[in-house]
Amino acid sequence: MITVEISVNAPLNTVWECWTRPEHITQWNFASDEWCCPSASNDLRPGGSFNWRMEAKDGSVGFDFTGTYELVEVGRSIVSQLGDGRHVQIHFHEESDGVRLTESFETEGSHTDEQQRQGWQAILGNFKAYVETRV
Repeated sequence: MITVEISVNAPLNTVWECWTRPEHITQWNFASDEWCCPSASNDLRPGGSFNWRMEAKDGSVGFDFTGTYELVEVGRSIVSQLGDGRHVQIHFHEESDGVRLTESFETEGSHTDEQQRQGWQAILGNFKAYVETRV
């Protein structure tokens, strides 16, 4: 498992909404400016599924980031199984100046652990920037 985290200077309800609602997910769910998230669907409940499309802006490559939710505790945690069988755990920790978001995920074999850590951390950075411009 790899763990990445970030502190977001925003109220918990704003952080939760921006993390879980498709109209927000499409605004931050990519690792670099060369990529985008043109669509997202999210059935946020145990047994519900998600599909977040990630594409290079030039159209050269893209993939669907999919999975099924195993546990959803509103404002606290989300546990999911990705389409390839890996597990992801996300925790939202309310702090005096905002929310610490911690995300742990099982690695895949196509990229090095460091590449995966950097990519997932970059997405969290985009999330933070997006949320903090909304408050």
